[in-house]
Amino acid sequence: MNDILKNLTVLFVEDEEKIRTSIANVMEDVFKKVIVAGNGDEGLKKFKKYNPDLVLTDIVMPIMDGLEMAKEIKCISRFTPVMVLSAFSQKERLLSAIDVGIDKYLIKPIDIEELFDATCKLAKEKIGVASEIEIGNGFKFNKTKRVLINSTGEEIGLTKKELAFVAILAQRIDTLVLHEEIKQSVWTGEKVSDAAIRTFIKRIRDKVGANLIKNIPGLGYKITTKDE
Repeated sequence: MNDILKNLTVLFVEDEEKIRTSIANVMEDVFKKVIVAGNGDEGLKKFKKYNPDLVLTDIVMPIMDGLEMAKEIKCISRFTPVMVLSAFSQKERLLSAIDVGIDKYLIKPIDIEELFDATCKLAKEKIGVASEIEIGNGFKFNKTKRVLINSTGEEIGLTKKELAFVAILAQRIDTLVLHEEIKQSVWTGEKVSDAAIRTFIKRIRDKVGANLIKNIPGLGYKITTKDE
């Protein structure tokens, strides 16, 4: 189990502080990185910023509930697994979760071993299968290893920031990623000019070709599999 989960970043969204803290503390011994949020709105913002591999969330929370957050996350990254942890087991809740695209549903109170077993199975089914994403022009992006691979199977040498940039675009294929989101994800806490970003993109294009990354003037960038 640890071999699978230790390479993953998880977003855990729970409004009850004691539950959030206790479960997050245990998760830190299992996952590569644990990101926490106290409601769906905060969770969605942190998802956009950190691009976690897996999301665990409660349903009933203030500001934005877990299902609404999950729906937004699935619109951004349909391959990211989302597991719901909730005290609710009514048929309506389960049907709503299915409609949103929830990948797994566990009923509270949560048994930690059961949680990790379910998480491990979900990671094998969803992340293992979809670890390599076809992103066009013969390129693949491996989400688990965080590497870009060309048509001959060779890894493209990218810097940490270049990989962060490619990762956020690869996880949102055919979706525009705004300049502000890119700055927050790649240059967290740093100031960066638009001119510096253009130079940065040029360096990546020198390595991957001019056609992989599309520029949407004044808005941002995307990788698209569609003819435009």
